[in-house]
Amino acid sequence: MEKQKNAVGRRKEAVTRVFLSKGEGKITVNGKDYKAYFPLVYLQNQVEAPLKTIEAADKYDVVINATGGGVKGQAEAAKLGISRALLEVSLDYRPALKAAGLLKRDPRSVERKKPGRKKARRSYQFSKR
Repeated sequence: MEKQKNAVGRRKEAVTRVFLSKGEGKITVNGKDYKAYFPLVYLQNQVEAPLKTIEAADKYDVVINATGGGVKGQAEAAKLGISRALLEVSLDYRPALKAAGLLKRDPRSVERKKPGRKKARRSYQFSKR
């Protein structure tokens, strides 16, 4: 791998651009270490999952630009982005990543608000009098 590979990950309203290059396993999100950016352990595990799956946690440096959505959406978008960037490095990683379910884009998003309702499904409170 002579130059960095890049990919995009999306989840809900969150979008992450991932830049993968050879290195010693440093993961940076918006200029911060990923453990500082994602303080919850389960979100850190989401970001690490693709690298742990192919046992390359200390082979690549990852720089992530995350925008939109919430912290959980950004972590899951980063997971997809890292998986896609690893595929650009080598297609040999595909079976392991696919088996772990890391190449699926989660299509669930917020349902739109309907007219005559308070939210998407919540109705206004009924009063008989």
